[in-house]
Amino acid sequence: MRVEDLDLKELLELDPGGGMVHFAGERALIMDAVAQGLLRKELIDTFGERTARGILSRYGYIHGRRLAVAMKSKFKWDSDDDWRRAGTRILALQGLFMLDPNSIDAFGHEGGTWRVSYEAEQHLLLKGRSDKPVCWNLCGLISGYLSFVTGEEMYALEDKCIGKGDTACHVMIKSEAEWGAEAGGELAVFKRVGIDNALREVTTTLKRTETELREKTRKLAVLANIEEDPAELMARSPEMRKLMELAKTIATIDSTVLITGESGTGKERVARYVHDHSAHAAGPFIAVNCGAITETLLESELFGHARGAFTGATADRPGLFEAANGGTLFLDEVGEITLPMQVKLLRALQEREVRRVGENKNRPINVRIVSATNKELKGEVEGKKFREDLYYRLNVVELAVPPLRKRREDILPLARLLLAESAIQMKRTVDGLTAPAADQLLGYHWPGNVRELANAMERAVAVAKTNRVDVEDLPSQVNLKTPLASKQGVPRFLKDVEKDCILEALEKTEGNRRKAADLMGVGVATLYRKLKTYKLLDLVKE
Repeated sequence: MRVEDLDLKELLELDPGGGMVHFAGERALIMDAVAQGLLRKELIDTFGERTARGILSRYGYIHGRRLAVAMKSKFKWDSDDDWRRAGTRILALQGLFMLDPNSIDAFGHEGGTWRVSYEAEQHLLLKGRSDKPVCWNLCGLISGYLSFVTGEEMYALEDKCIGKGDTACHVMIKSEAEWGAEAGGELAVFKRVGIDNALREVTTTLKRTETELREKTRKLAVLANIEEDPAELMARSPEMRKLMELAKTIATIDSTVLITGESGTGKERVARYVHDHSAHAAGPFIAVNCGAITETLLESELFGHARGAFTGATADRPGLFEAANGGTLFLDEVGEITLPMQVKLLRALQEREVRRVGENKNRPINVRIVSATNKELKGEVEGKKFREDLYYRLNVVELAVPPLRKRREDILPLARLLLAESAIQMKRTVDGLTAPAADQLLGYHWPGNVRELANAMERAVAVAKTNRVDVEDLPSQVNLKTPLASKQGVPRFLKDVEKDCILEALEKTEGNRRKAADLMGVGVATLYRKLKTYKLLDLVKE
């Protein structure tokens, strides 16, 4: 068969009843050009132009090789030259571009020219004119097709492109050896390693930007002089400084770490600090909230699954253990894991390998495990709710994060940092606290710890009328006058402070239980239990 005899009507097979489309005997899809353009834009906006080019070029290269195979098996060519020339004619018949009628041998060793490139058209429409050639997918298609036909790696690179203002697109086609140093690093976009390198560059850039943003936030915050600010936890108190020194020491040792403490104390920030100072710092830090996922989904999330392992498993999927290879996997709320799942987790930690759901193959892992819980796991072990062997496997080193009420020296530095972060996010010029507001923050007992403080600062920035946060800008529960010491300076019991807090809330809401609960930031059921404990039910109006 000669290339001139190719007929689109013979190549394209449609089944109107079933909806199947075949092209040159292979299953095909009819794609919308604008949708392809929007995908291209998403790739560029998300990963940057270099990575997007690598993905689209590599996709085109694979597509081109597949097309060459289909054309070889479908037709008996008069010569290999006809088979080679058929590739560009097929691409034109598919609507990817229009061949230049003056081009005798569409894409031979002298290169080739095309007009009305769909790729250049979409780039101009969605991204505007470029200063570089933009027909990445088309260059990949031609490279893949010719590489298979000739039996050696051939690469097409544009030197002219409509996307950068030229009247037509033109490619030069040479083997890898022929390109030599002339191509520079351009040929890497057709290879898998080129994409991997580009993605690593994106990751490095994102980490650098994140670090710069954190530094900018710290500088903008009006902070007291602190020698060190580990993990942005503002460790001024002796308790936190001791904790962070221990965290820095054990970070260099590749042991599992269990971080304990009340909800909202900053356990994940401590975990990130351990990761950043460990030998795994260059790897990923992946966090998963074990309490927020059901047992079935958690197994798939951690270990991955094979295609067809369960309903909805349409493709193989690696789990978080594999995704965190070379880095740190942070298991938050590990005390919520069910007993059957604890057995599987223990095996993975002991054997240092995982098995995807629906597979029989074990996969080695190189991951540091850091876990956290707000439960007393030793009590859970005694109550047969948590496996003793898993507890000791996780708790090689324990980092107990103290609640905010026990490290009062950290309250104001943390408040100022969190205030600065909220001000930047909301684009408001709120840059400090009034003296009465600072006193109120110090006098509050912070049952929600750092998380509650962050919410309080966000709310204060949102409602502040001046550039300084005042007492009335603070949440109502923080505004309640609940001093931690009596007028004589003698410390009071926490139950007395809590009782006074409830009494003042009832007084402000005229005994309305629901309003009092909202004012204190607790649930109605919780308030009811406290009222019963302190024998205050007769003060409530239903």
